[in-house]
Parts: sequence; structure tokens; C-alpha cells
Amino acid sequence: MELLHLRYFLAVAQELNFSTAARKLHMAASPLSRRIKDLENEVGHRLFDRDTHHVRLTAAGNALLPIARGVLEQVDSITWRLDETARPQRTTLLLGMPTGVHPDLRERMDALAERASDRFEIKRWPGGTDRLVDAVCDGRLALTLARLPAGGDPALEQLPVMSERLGAVVPRDRFAGRESVALAELAELAYAGSPTAVTNAYFRGLDQQLAELGIKKRIELGSATFEGISEIVSSGLAFSISMLDSRSPVQNYRLDNVAVLPFSDFHPRLETGLIWRKDRANGGDLREVVAAVREVFAEPLHS
Repeated sequence: MELLHLRYFLAVAQELNFSTAARKLHMAASPLSRRIKDLENEVGHRLFDRDTHHVRLTAAGNALLPIARGVLEQVDSITWRLDETARPQRTTLLLGMPTGVHPDLRERMDALAERASDRFEIKRWPGGTDRLVDAVCDGRLALTLARLPAGGDPALEQLPVMSERLGAVVPRDRFAGRESVALAELAELAYAGSPTAVTNAYFRGLDQQLAELGIKKRIELGSATFEGISEIVSSGLAFSISMLDSRSPVQNYRLDNVAVLPFSDFHPRLETGLIWRKDRANGGDLREVVAAVREVFAEPLHS
């Protein structure tokens, strides 16, 4: 008995019509009928009652039907079962994600997750850069996106993945009709830094740079969020600095009386990188995913 005999039998049993079954099998009805007779001779039982108008399964045919289905299902599953056995088990990796990640960068991260999907399931974990980098150091996260500079630990490796131009977040009514703003024009306003939860080495350095360039006033907002900073700016008490690209998710926190303008005499950019531990990438458990990172981010993004 050959597997083809069982496939022929199953086709006829499903259609109860030799001509229809033959078309599905891409063969003529006569050879199909002969194959069924060969099978009947092999098993020693008539499997179908046939007349000029009807085809019916006999008792033996009904008994063979689930057996044939089971055998063919087992045979048809051989390839994917072997693939599953040979394929390494997927490992879940946690990836740190700071606030306000640009949609283009999110799209690249999706491409990374897809590229590594055979071996890894990448799950995203939110947080501020400093805490995310600490979590990479102690192994709680596999890798993280981080606002650069981040972490001076020589055990860490980083790859720049995006550079974003920053602008001044100002009261719209005070700068109506303007296409840019100079730092000197902001000296009368207080500078409201980034929310405490996302403050990192870059924004601390930016604060110092502004002071050296003549922006002396500061407004302390404690645990304020992006919405809180937008409220202060909208009221005309302060300005802040944020991503200039209108597609940045941080723009969603803008109120009606808030505008983001490029500087005419100051050109800050926010750099974002991917960070991981060297020992986990160099022959360690992250070797394959870091190789995928280098392929996906062969060219860093710009906005």
C-alpha cells in the first residue's frame, strides 16, 4: 500500500464522486478508479458502493476514513515537526524604551524585532535613560535605547541610531509669526528643563550650556510631566527645549498657546543610541541580536 492510495481514497471519500475527486487530484477518472480498486484488493474489502448515479462509503470505507486521515496528517506534519525540533527555542528579550521615541525609530525597532523573530521575542520596557542603562548593566534588560551620552561603564557598548534637531518651545502669542528665535530673545524667560523622570546627562549638560550662553533664569517644576511644562510655557512664564520634528510624540503635549521654533544661533541635537553589554554580545547570548542591530542600523536616522 502506498500513501498515494490513501490520498486517492480520501479524495473520493470527501467528494463521493470519482470525476470531481479526479479533477481535484489533477488526473483522469479512469486511473483513479483503478487505484481505488488496487487499494480495495490490498485491504481485502470493498470501500465504496458504486452505481451509475451514486458513490457511497461501505462499512469498511467508513472504518478506513479516520485511519487514512490520521496517517496522512502525521505524514504531512513531518516537515514542520522537524523544523520545530531543529529550530532553537525563542528567547524573550527586554528592550528599554525612553519617552518620546521618534516614529521613524520605532519603525526601525519593529524591523529589528522582525529580523530577530526566529530566535528572539523582543518586549519593550519603558523608563528614563539613566535607569534603563543601569538595568542593562545589571542584566535586567538585554539592551536599551538611550539618550546619549549615557553610561560611562567600559563594559557597555553603544551604537548611535538617531539624531534629532531640537528647538525652543515658546509661548506662541509672544513669538507670533516668527520662523525662528535667537537665544538672547529668551533671556527674559525662565528655562524649564525636561521632566525629572527623563532628565539625563544630555539635558543636564544642555542646562549648563544654556547658562554659559546667557540663559540664567530657571524654573523648578519638581516632578512635573511634559504636560506640566507645556502649561508653564503656555502661560508665558518660561520656555523649554524639545524635539523640533512635528512627528515627534513629544509634540502631542503642546497646548494651544505653545509653538516650537528652530534657533537661529544655537543648534542643539539629541542623539539616541542602542546600548548593550559587551560580554553578552561578544560570543554571548546577544551575539545574534546585536548582529541584527548592526544590520538594521547600518545608517543612523536623522530628523
